[in-house]
Amino acid sequence: MSSRGLRQLATQTRFDFVLLWRNPLASFFTVVLPLIFLFVLTALFGNELVTPVGPKLASRFVPGIIALSVVQASFVNLAMVTVIRRETSILKRVRGTPMRPWVFMGGLVATSYVVIALMAVLVVAIGWAVYDVSLLWETVPSLIVTLLIGGAVFCALGLAFTKVVPNETSAPPFINLVVLPLYFVSDVYVPASDDTPQAITVIGDIFPIRHLAVALQRGFDPLSDEPMWPVTNWLVMAAWGVVGVLVVIRWFRWTPKG
Repeated sequence: MSSRGLRQLATQTRFDFVLLWRNPLASFFTVVLPLIFLFVLTALFGNELVTPVGPKLASRFVPGIIALSVVQASFVNLAMVTVIRRETSILKRVRGTPMRPWVFMGGLVATSYVVIALMAVLVVAIGWAVYDVSLLWETVPSLIVTLLIGGAVFCALGLAFTKVVPNETSAPPFINLVVLPLYFVSDVYVPASDDTPQAITVIGDIFPIRHLAVALQRGFDPLSDEPMWPVTNWLVMAAWGVVGVLVVIRWFRWTPKG
């Protein structure tokens, strides 16, 4: 990777980042919606102490909202933008320019990581300032690894998912048809408990969203039984990421389907 390529990647990343913020719908679903869910969940369920010595109930919601932010910033946004650019022939025209394909796609991925980092910091800050949620500082290295793996996995899956989306009009319903049900079975909104039906837990364990949410829980809940280094969750997410990369290599299209 040459210095020229890195400069091009930085320029493309800035361009994609500005485009994201200038798109009200994309910025709403990527930035505002996760925060709304955090406020709604704490309003519905309260923020009492889980035990007489803590932690607060919001500490169970914050990691799920961070997981939601990761999926929205990577899988949802990347799939949506890529389908739109493919069907409007932007990807096709890019292939005819001197810009290398990895720079163009790398800008989208790098933008996803920037948004993931910003949202993680923002959700943690709101959790601490508004709901008295404490981050366990000894778990920060593990949380960073989780976010890095999660971002890569869901970016790969987002690009892979463009294979099944026929056009830009159908992109939102196709994408939401996948992620919305999985949010409910993946400990994103409310963590699983002893009362959770076994079938829900089994379904959630199959897909990577739950493993992302569970891997983040240890960083905010000192009562969590999850290990400090959730290697098993990382491996499951990584396996999905490998599948996504293989699909992208084999079936990714730069030209419109229509």
